[in-house]
Amino acid sequence: MTIPEIQAKIEAGLPGSTVQILDPYRDGVHIKAVVTYKGFSGKSLIEQHRMVYATLREEMKEEIHALALETRSE
Repeated sequence: MTIPEIQAKIEAGLPGSTVQILDPYRDGVHIKAVVTYKGFSGKSLIEQHRMVYATLREEMKEEIHALALETRSE
């Protein structure tokens, strides 16, 4: 799965979100998603991360090795 595909999948699963994917090691494997979403308002950090991981449920099983998250409410 490519970085643009991951970004699109999160944005589709969290409509209205803004997603920036970073690849700090430039290996395409250890990536970080910075997700800004109005729907995070009032949610705990764990709930926010679960919401993002839910958009990538199948991909996290085999295709995505490591995904760090930074979540922000608008």
